[in-house]
Amino acid sequence: MGTIHLFRKPQRSFFGKLLQEFRLVAADRRSWKILLFGVINLTCTGFLLMWCSSTNSIALTAYTYLTIFDLFSLITCLISYWVMMRKPSPVYSFGFERLEVLAVFASTVLAQLGALFILKESAERFLEQPEIHTGRLLVGTFVALSFNLFTMLSIRNKPFAYVSEAASTSWLQEHVADLSRSLCGIIPGLSSIFLPRMNPFVLIDLAGAFALCITYMLIEINNYFAVDTASAIAIALMTFGTMYPMSVYSGKVLLQTTPPHVIGQLDKLIREVSTLDGVLEVRNEHFWTLGFGSLAGSVHVRIRRDANEQMVLAHVTNRLYTLVSTLTVQIFKDDWIRPALLSGPVAANVLNFSDHHIIPMPPLKGTDDSNPVTSTPAKPSSPPPEFSFNTPGKNVSPVILLNTQTRPSGLGLNHGHTPYSSSLLNQGLGVPGIGVTQGFRTGFTNMPSRYGANNRTGQPRP
Repeated sequence: MGTIHLFRKPQRSFFGKLLQEFRLVAADRRSWKILLFGVINLTCTGFLLMWCSSTNSIALTAYTYLTIFDLFSLITCLISYWVMMRKPSPVYSFGFERLEVLAVFASTVLAQLGALFILKESAERFLEQPEIHTGRLLVGTFVALSFNLFTMLSIRNKPFAYVSEAASTSWLQEHVADLSRSLCGIIPGLSSIFLPRMNPFVLIDLAGAFALCITYMLIEINNYFAVDTASAIAIALMTFGTMYPMSVYSGKVLLQTTPPHVIGQLDKLIREVSTLDGVLEVRNEHFWTLGFGSLAGSVHVRIRRDANEQMVLAHVTNRLYTLVSTLTVQIFKDDWIRPALLSGPVAANVLNFSDHHIIPMPPLKGTDDSNPVTSTPAKPSSPPPEFSFNTPGKNVSPVILLNTQTRPSGLGLNHGHTPYSSSLLNQGLGVPGIGVTQGFRTGFTNMPSRYGANNRTGQPRP
């Protein structure tokens, strides 16, 4: 049985936790203004929906959806304040910055879904156009326009302000920018307002109100009810075209992609880090967008054995911190080793073979198979038996390379004095072509360097 907790604290439900966090945000005076605009938004939205029903205008309904989008933007602004209040936790080590990215993505996607719904309803109205009443049409237009502009210009919405500047321009902004350049050529004083590009939310509010004014005039003059449906399609397309670049940008942030405009700067910083003193290699680098305007990244740095880890870590962090606010650097030293050459029976104290590199050596011909005149191995007198292959390394004892912790030189073998063993010659390591003294620089100073040299001292050469 598990531990019995007599005075266990009851856990709150989801709505209880949500109410607790809302109280935390409401305690800040900066959020009071947002809450006030939220209440006014709900009131205006209720009146606009009633006027949409009385006028039977789908164009006014499409314009009212922009007021509902303003409500989503206010909620996003509250979430942004809550993110600034909360600190990173062990579960969310990077903080809660991605929550405001998710709020922006959800708001823009919902606005696009509303535009698609308007397009579907407009297609049905083209088949059977109902009568439009213009009694509350113009009033609703100016109420919605004034509230939308007042909300956008009075409240500094940090997430949407960043997305509107960082995302690509919409087709509506591009066309208006072309007209603005022509107009600013005539009146240069307007360049500060219309150039380089207008706020997309203010632009869509003005364009939607202009479409509704044209709808009101054409219906009042000619009873041309189909213009209401055309205006609804125009407002829906403008809404979709304005929200699509923002949803794409926030979606890429959620997918942890690297912003294209900082890739060149990151490559330059990585090259600078690789040239630091003690750094041998920079690998496994990965950088992604954590939130709006903040980058996170991780990198592995391989350094020399004699380098100071803390000093290299400080230099690497100092170089990359200019772009990457949340950085994880893993420092590891170079793990090269110097092997020692052994042969014959393995010593009893060599128990751990995972610390050794066993390399099979090719078979070496003895002196009996060589021609004494030409010093060339003789050809076999009989063909090899069936299913027998002259495989290099067959039936040859392996050579074990011990891992030592001293610096290698030459070809990676020891230069110190190694105890000489007669078993090395029995293995044929003194044979020309694979001779130890010619192929490897070792401490074997007594080994013959010429074929036919006397291997034993005191005996005359035949």
